[in-house]
Amino acid sequence: MTFRWYGPSDSIQIEKIAQIPAVEGVVSAVYGVPVGEVWSEEAIVALKNTANASGLTFEVVESVPVHEDIKLGAPTRDRLIANYCENVRRLAKYGVKCICYNFMPVFDWLRSEMERPLEDGSTALAYDEQTVLALNPLKTTLSLPGWDESYTHEEMVGLLKAYENIDQDKLFDNLKYFLDRVIPVAEECDVLMAIHPDDPPWGIFGLPRIITDKENLQRFLDLYPSKYNGVTFCTGSWGASQYNDLLEMIKIAKGRIHFAHLRNIKHTGPRKFEESGHLTSKGSLDMYEIVKALLEGGFDGYVRPDHGRMIWGETGKPGYGLYDRALGAMYLYGLFEAVEQELKK
Repeated sequence: MTFRWYGPSDSIQIEKIAQIPAVEGVVSAVYGVPVGEVWSEEAIVALKNTANASGLTFEVVESVPVHEDIKLGAPTRDRLIANYCENVRRLAKYGVKCICYNFMPVFDWLRSEMERPLEDGSTALAYDEQTVLALNPLKTTLSLPGWDESYTHEEMVGLLKAYENIDQDKLFDNLKYFLDRVIPVAEECDVLMAIHPDDPPWGIFGLPRIITDKENLQRFLDLYPSKYNGVTFCTGSWGASQYNDLLEMIKIAKGRIHFAHLRNIKHTGPRKFEESGHLTSKGSLDMYEIVKALLEGGFDGYVRPDHGRMIWGETGKPGYGLYDRALGAMYLYGLFEAVEQELKK
């Protein structure tokens, strides 16, 4: 069991994370380095030492971002991929065993609301397709949850235009080019690469998205048939689509799931959802059956509670407060313990 921590600048002190009984490690990254550049060994060591000083491990990185030029297949991609490989080597040198990354064009995870009021008085992240599509990123300066606001409006417009000639097949081609060069390094370093599904798992603003459903999951796994080319099984991302059968997808990815982001969501309409408490009874996903399917499939990887609500008056980074994620960690730990005991009988 691990816990996402955004480094020394995180409003949540690592000492508090260490007090959550189930949590053994933090998931973090080196921040402040331009995407595509090499991380310093000093920065990696500092994260490791800080975690270890609190009795926690630092074995999972989320994430080493993939530069847009790699996704676009631009002439600069070879230098950027070489830098990426060097980051894999450096992280492995200091004990990192799993790297979570994504291949989503321009936008990372995306929501239309940061503080949707829920019936119990808490607030949560939410998504409404109509709200998102009513915006025109070519004409309007966007400030959306999950979007990397390091882009200026002009840069984003340029990126959106650059992707006009990139469809799903071309994006898969560019992903394969990336994997063909990175996975051999990961194999040499014994680092498991775990791609994160698109969140939400459908195209936005005309941009292609490819890690979306069971067909594309199988296509991804076939790009490079190695256990080091694996996935982060994010229930909230794939589960945002009412058409995705998560239990079937766990079977498809058997042996290749290295990291699990477990959280519940509540479907409120077609391509509409709000994030809920982790419990099965609070959302649309059966968390018990998901944990059972993972363990029956031999899963023995890293787990973290994903986005949480803001509860008990807590303020901070939406989705990444301490209290509800701590509750989620304990709930998930209980599910894993119970299912493990059942499977021993």
